[in-house]
Amino acid sequence: MAREAKIERKTAETEIRIELNLDGKGTFDGGAGIGFFDHMLHLLARHALFDLAVEARGDLDVDAHHTVEDTGICLGMALKDALGDKQGITRYGWACVPMDEALVLAAIDLSGRPYLSYEAAAPSSQVGELPVELVPEFFRALVNNAGITLHLRLLHGDNTHHIVEALFKGFARALREAAAFSERESGVPSTKGKLC
Repeated sequence: MAREAKIERKTAETEIRIELNLDGKGTFDGGAGIGFFDHMLHLLARHALFDLAVEARGDLDVDAHHTVEDTGICLGMALKDALGDKQGITRYGWACVPMDEALVLAAIDLSGRPYLSYEAAAPSSQVGELPVELVPEFFRALVNNAGITLHLRLLHGDNTHHIVEALFKGFARALREAAAFSERESGVPSTKGKLC
């Protein structure tokens, strides 16, 4: 069965459409109109090996907050839909990802229980058009709507661009592992018999 989802969400602040295929090849199309954020979405798709199309329009004349957060909301909803009942998945994933001097640890549980632990202070407040304070806002919106537990830790780093890129790549690699099918898992990987 295809693990795909399409999400459309419209508010007074944003209009977002996302298409996701968890078993894709890592392609990305579209964007949110925020250069560095679009770069992060592209590498997220590439390193998670899912196909992602994003059409996001928001009140960028105000600032980037609503667009980034609402993109996280919609991507989280798409992940939840695409994962379905989670039969046969690995469930847990982790990655330790370097980006030059930056080193990030990411760990995921596709538990159905949303939680974000984020410890990644960056030296600069902005990367391109993206305020760095919106990075945890994106991940928080995503985990709350996907129902996943995510831990992100910056172990070392001096360059804000490298730090944020390592965070997205770490998340992508951990998600790729957690969402993968396990040939030894015949049901839902939980003693409860369901992940909720």
